[in-house]
Amino acid sequence: MIKSASALSMAALAAQTERFGVVSALAQTKKGKPENARLAPPGDYKALVCISLDGGNDGNNMVVPKHADANVSGYAQYAAARAAKGLAIARAELLSINVPRLNNLEYGFHPNFGDMTANGLNRGVHELFAQQKLAVVANVGTLVEPMTRRQYIDNSVPKPYQLGSHFDQQAQMYSARADVRFQIGWGGRIADYRQALDNAGALIPMISSINGSTLFTLGGATRALTLADAATPLNRIFVLNGFENNDPATVARRRIFDRLRTRDLTSELIKSASHVTDQAVTAGQAFGSQQEVTVNFPNTEIGRQLKQVARIIRKRSEVNVRRQIFFVHFGGFDTHNGQVAGQTDGQNGLFFHLSQAMRAFYDELTVQAVESSVTAFTLSEFGRTFDPADSGINVGSDHAWGNHMLVMGGAVRGGDFYGSTRPDGSGDIFPTLVKNGPDDADNAGSAARGRWIPTVSVEQYAATLTRWFGVPDNEINAIFPNLSNFALSDLGFMNNS
Repeated sequence: MIKSASALSMAALAAQTERFGVVSALAQTKKGKPENARLAPPGDYKALVCISLDGGNDGNNMVVPKHADANVSGYAQYAAARAAKGLAIARAELLSINVPRLNNLEYGFHPNFGDMTANGLNRGVHELFAQQKLAVVANVGTLVEPMTRRQYIDNSVPKPYQLGSHFDQQAQMYSARADVRFQIGWGGRIADYRQALDNAGALIPMISSINGSTLFTLGGATRALTLADAATPLNRIFVLNGFENNDPATVARRRIFDRLRTRDLTSELIKSASHVTDQAVTAGQAFGSQQEVTVNFPNTEIGRQLKQVARIIRKRSEVNVRRQIFFVHFGGFDTHNGQVAGQTDGQNGLFFHLSQAMRAFYDELTVQAVESSVTAFTLSEFGRTFDPADSGINVGSDHAWGNHMLVMGGAVRGGDFYGSTRPDGSGDIFPTLVKNGPDDADNAGSAARGRWIPTVSVEQYAATLTRWFGVPDNEINAIFPNLSNFALSDLGFMNNS
């Protein structure tokens, strides 16, 4: 039996039995060949890397208005809401960025998104914005259809179920369905449609998770390959334990092991298991020669995960993949208190580690000359209240709704913000930072907290990435059945040429 030195590949192989067995065949038969689908394997390589910021990232402190325009929500409104309780970042500390789509007004990234040492060894993602390799997608969230504040208060349009619930909102971000509980993720659905054609003959699945099984990677006919982070070398992922020696007894046992996989193949279950085992053995051989990345990644949770992704991308030709989707997880963003507890704790520390790891990842992609073929993007189940929770050293923020996301890569139309206005066309792509204002879901008078109603649905965000990935429009509409509820199916932040 194949065992993994990292104690995780057997789970991946067991999951893949379904992928290569009867269920996969039936799913492909039912789906058929949609009209206008791309019917030839792609000649290039592309990868999507989902970075999940679990707990609900406070986007209000990730991207902050730094300008003083009286007609647009600026730093004064931000400071008025957050400074007294100790949650506002000093204006001078914000890392300046100018935003063309917002009249070239000045905004700022959290200070821990920048270079943290004088010699530049610990570089952050801030400068990637100026290099047009990093974009912000503003006010993204779960929606069934576009919604104004009045419609929210009147209950005149459907709302996502269980707003404010970590579990439910995360499930909706991963599945891109806010109207029903859906047990298949949008990453998995992409693989359901494209694995057989785009990655024909691949030695590993289209999807890999560096943090165990998750809804995002779960398909109807596909499962993710689950891997440990970079603490486990790739050449220890698939290992035939018990066959290390070349003595006669070991060689004989290996010969029997190989022969057994050619028997009883009339049984679909045995055939499927044997095929998966064959693939694991072949993939193990491909991964057997460790090729380390060039860039020095931080030895952190998120750093080790992105380093492992970079290692796998480097082996793409040897495992015969043209399209890949990766999932990495970074937790700790449920900052009800202690959000600004020093430079290395709370959200400050999380942003430092995130920025350093993302920058190392981008730099490694550049070394591999695939920076325009790989796009990394963030997801988080919801934003957090504009109005702080508690104060002083205990200050934090509570569960809210709309949030800002980051997209990074050489194919990104970076150096700008993207999004949608309100359904009636009023406002801007950045929410109005006023409690009880036109973007606030709260309707509690002086007790309103500032929970921004999203103006971009996760379907619009995901569909823009999926189109760049090379999925035809008719399949995109099938993958995201609620996408037709929204006027924009492409937010424009990816260069699709």
